[in-house]
Amino acid sequence: MIYWITVNYYSSALVGRLIDSIPEEFQPDYRVIIVNNSADDHSIFALKSDHVVILTSPANLGFGKACNLGLDWVYRQNSQAMVWLINPDAYFPEGRNNSDLIQDFVEFPIAHPEVSILGTVIYTPEGRVEFSGGEFNPKTGYIAPKTNLEVFPVSKSYIPTSWVSGCSMVIVLKNFQACPQFDPDYFLYYEDFDFCQRYQQQGHRITITNGISVFHQTSSITNTVPGVKIQQSMYSYLLSLEKHTRREVLLYRLARIIFVSLICLGIHPRTALVKLRGVWQYLSQKRNAKID
Repeated sequence: MIYWITVNYYSSALVGRLIDSIPEEFQPDYRVIIVNNSADDHSIFALKSDHVVILTSPANLGFGKACNLGLDWVYRQNSQAMVWLINPDAYFPEGRNNSDLIQDFVEFPIAHPEVSILGTVIYTPEGRVEFSGGEFNPKTGYIAPKTNLEVFPVSKSYIPTSWVSGCSMVIVLKNFQACPQFDPDYFLYYEDFDFCQRYQQQGHRITITNGISVFHQTSSITNTVPGVKIQQSMYSYLLSLEKHTRREVLLYRLARIIFVSLICLGIHPRTALVKLRGVWQYLSQKRNAKID
């Protein structure tokens, strides 16, 4: 049995497209777990079927905590399963031999049992590479996606990477002693980076393959609220530096962000203010944590 987990936030049409793009050859050995982060979005229930399970959260939990609900559900059903986290605005490409896709996916963890977390190459709808691995330099605080395929040697089925995108992430549950979980401190952004870093430190192998790919309509949901997107991204970036770099790196990056944002107030005031709100959110939560 293969399990997909996706998170719905007023994106029923996108989730429907994702489900429709799943190759027919997967049937009947799959389940799509939709974690509904928008409790009043009743249109999502039109997608319910023998293959589709809907878990409704009482409030918008953000990406990571919503995925945790889905992971807990799957783990209770089958702690040996493969789970494929996939964004609601992602979908499988047309034109590829679906039998090849299924074979690549099903056989990968069998051929490579040492891999616990596997990322896939992600393309934009226009066919450009959006993600082909994650870079991280703890000495400088640099966290960024790679966007080319030259990193993949022809002779390798996968390559190690610092982190993989939660937009398309396969988790092999049998390699974990307990159900893997995202850090609840994150609401949006960088939770996939943190997830990979934590489990890599525990000895799990994080890899990416170019043998499996998806398309992604980038930020089709978060672009509807650009201010929230920028603020949450800034907050989560600083939180990630706190958790995975030295204090000196965090302070340098924090000071640089504040300085540049203040300079940009006269040029791009809205963006600068939203970034400063993200900084304030981070500093406020730090202060509250110390008080508690």
